[in-house]
Amino acid sequence: QVQLVESGGGLVQAGGSLRLSCAASGFSFSSYRMAWFRQAPGKEREFVAGISWSGGNTYYAASVKGRFTISRENAKNTVWLQMNSLKPEDTAVYYCAAFVGVLITTSPGSYDYWGQGTQVTVSS
Repeated sequence: QVQLVESGGGLVQAGGSLRLSCAASGFSFSSYRMAWFRQAPGKEREFVAGISWSGGNTYYAASVKGRFTISRENAKNTVWLQMNSLKPEDTAVYYCAAFVGVLITTSPGSYDYWGQGTQVTVSS
């Protein structure tokens, strides 16, 4: 069955770094565009970063551009999110998602598969 399993979340001080991992199985990973979303309490799920099939194209929300980096390795069926210069407003549950469409989309409803999420908490 399809699985997306996130790991790497935790508690970090403002200015610190975390690296999230998402291990995929049960589908043709290299055929899917991958993305990270996040959801803070009381807020809607929002797009953070996306990456093309090959990893050659990446896309970021304005709020994280220059601080976060998305990458993937198809041979390992894994996508990562390197988060630097973290801020308290980055606190959220972070989700990995897979999308088979042609173009990256920021709409959560367009994604085919989701992980269970990993909590990231940034203290001030």
